[in-house]
Amino acid sequence: MNFTSLFSKKEKKETLDAGLQQTKTGLFSKLARAIAGKTTIDDELLDKLEDILITSDVGTDTTIDIIHRLEERVARDKYVSTSELNTILRDEISALLFSETGQTAAEPLPDVVRKTVAATGKPYVMLVVGVNGVGKTTTIGKLAYQAKQAGLKVVMGAADTFRAAAIEQIVTWGQRIDVPVIKQKMGSDPASVAYDTLSSACANGADLVIIDTAGRLHNKPGLMDELAKIKRVMKKIVDDAPHEVLLVLDGSTGQNAYEQARQFIKVTDVSALAVTKLDGTAKGGVVIGISHSLKVPVKYIGLGEKMTDLQAFDAKDFIDSLFEGKLLK
Repeated sequence: MNFTSLFSKKEKKETLDAGLQQTKTGLFSKLARAIAGKTTIDDELLDKLEDILITSDVGTDTTIDIIHRLEERVARDKYVSTSELNTILRDEISALLFSETGQTAAEPLPDVVRKTVAATGKPYVMLVVGVNGVGKTTTIGKLAYQAKQAGLKVVMGAADTFRAAAIEQIVTWGQRIDVPVIKQKMGSDPASVAYDTLSSACANGADLVIIDTAGRLHNKPGLMDELAKIKRVMKKIVDDAPHEVLLVLDGSTGQNAYEQARQFIKVTDVSALAVTKLDGTAKGGVVIGISHSLKVPVKYIGLGEKMTDLQAFDAKDFIDSLFEGKLLK
């Protein structure tokens, strides 16, 4: 069993469609107003499209690239009708994301973990970062649950010792999904918690270690020093740890998610992104911009409260869902 087989393709698509409904409704209503009375895609409509994409939190740089692709398409095809607009947008955005990454879908976590364990005999170590309130602990809990359901032995580490509530939250998740949590008291050295977590994981033959870290960014040097120390300590047990530094972002904050990502990327080696809370916002377009402009892959998206509502990100499926349907009846 792998990450994607926990539920059927139909269920995954239904969850994706439902989670993107607010974004899709907002985007389609703007596009419908823009093309009203028009039959072809001209310069005036392209200008309106640029505004629509930017105000849908796709991001300025990504929007410019999309518009440039549309201009080339219109120039090449000579006549492009507005009835084809959503299909063209879907195709060009998908092509844009694919050209940047070389692939559209994240490799399932269990597959990545099993390869690492088979090659090294030691667990796959994931360090999770992000500011408070973005859904960091919930994302950790869902990843742990899904990995366990896929047959992996998982350990979580409560290295966010800055807040007692953070320790309590991850302990609660551990009890809920029956996954052990290594913790110390509030105010303890986070690196010490990370060391204990990896020691326990190796001693007990764990496959996956997920470590929570302090959810703050107001003191960049302090955060950088703390994460650097955690990494140094972990390497004493697993020499190539962490294998992944996952940054969790709240998709409902739109451009703030961009800024948080940029700030974290400056101070630590972020290797993957999780964008949460997409089901409660019309700002789902932020995933397109983040995926394209930050040069760090989006690996997971959060689409609801259920355990399986955290999905491995597939850019093609995401774009297909967003632009599925017709603008003109």
